Amino acid sequence: MARLSVKPGQRFTVQDWHTNSQLISSDAQQQRSASHRVRQEARALRNETTSQAKWDEHDNQTRLDERISSTNRWKETLDRCLADIDAEIDALTKVKEAAELALQAKNLPLDVSIECLTLRESRRAIDVVRDPVEEELHKEVKLIDRAKRELQQRVSEAFQELCLLQGARQQLSHDQRCKMEALEIDGLCLSLNVNSPNISFKVNPTRVPEGSTTLAEWEQHSQCNKEHAEAEMKASSQLREATVLAIAQTNNELEAQRVATEFALRKRMRDLERAYDELKWQEQNTLEEVAELEEDIRCLEEDLRRRTEDLKVAQMRLETRTSRPNKELCRDQVQYGLTDEVQQLRRTICALSQKLQQSQDALDALSRQLHRIRTDSGYKANSLMLDKKCMDIRQKLRVPAQGFVPEADAFNGSTNHLLSTLQKGQLELA
Repeated sequence: MARLSVKPGQRFTVQDWHTNSQLISSDAQQQRSASHRVRQEARALRNETTSQAKWDEHDNQTRLDERISSTNRWKETLDRCLADIDAEIDALTKVKEAAELALQAKNLPLDVSIECLTLRESRRAIDVVRDPVEEELHKEVKLIDRAKRELQQRVSEAFQELCLLQGARQQLSHDQRCKMEALEIDGLCLSLNVNSPNISFKVNPTRVPEGSTTLAEWEQHSQCNKEHAEAEMKASSQLREATVLAIAQTNNELEAQRVATEFALRKRMRDLERAYDELKWQEQNTLEEVAELEEDIRCLEEDLRRRTEDLKVAQMRLETRTSRPNKELCRDQVQYGLTDEVQQLRRTICALSQKLQQSQDALDALSRQLHRIRTDSGYKANSLMLDKKCMDIRQKLRVPAQGFVPEADAFNGSTNHLLSTLQKGQLELA
């Protein structure tokens, strides 16, 4: 007799079955709603974070650009200050050398006076008297000794001031080098982007490096260096004027200085002529280098334009090949080759751009140097003209040594005119 097969286990009612189906549908709907909410939140988050990232990058790009401009302004200020302090060191060195020459030139009149006194000691009997000549010779010796002490003091002060100027210049030079290095680093940071090579994560990049300073301390440091250099240059300028005045005053008091002064003037004129010829030679060579560099810049610009066109072609090929249908859209050797070509062209364009910028910077530097050469050449020509005028003025002081009788008024007038010429020349050089 046949038996009914009954599946063992728990039996559910129809209501349970419907309830289970409704529960599954309800859970599915809730999960879809939750998924939709997550998707919307994710899209909003993506849009928000993308916008925030772009604005942050833009703000930091702007800050970097402003920082570079600020650092560059200080660098230019330090460059001008360095040029001024170099000119001041050179001017003070020349004045110091002139004081040393004047001091050395005092040995001749001193030897002459002592020799005269020694010869007059050979007098005999009643002629051994303390007459006005002997008194004037003693006065001359004392006057020469006082002039030598004053000039020696000026030389010592000039030497000490040169040491101070050199110290100030070292501080300026160190500050300038630091700013140049900072400009290179900030310029590199400004050029970085997501496509830049060799970018990677760094360990604890937000740390505050040791030795960090505030912006106010940074600016105060450069300001202090500049003010210190300006103060030393002002002191040096005053010392130069005082030294020139002392030289002129001793020349006014001691007629015997005339020969040594003319010797110094001739030597200075020879130095100026050699320096002027050297500057003209440097100017010609610099002009030739400028012409060659300008031609190289034109070639670099042309190569950069060609490589840019090549990059456009390679990118167009890559983009066009993305339209290949179905299985034809494969990464074949052409795809790899075009990708490598694009990357290589980008590197080439970057290298050419950097080299073009370096060439343009070099051209700017050459232009500044050419301007400096021409300016210095003008200074040399002006100084040479002033020295020639000094020589012409001093022609009236030429008298035979055996018949020389100093006239106080004529000598004072000539020396005062020489003093005014020297002071005018120093002001023009300053």
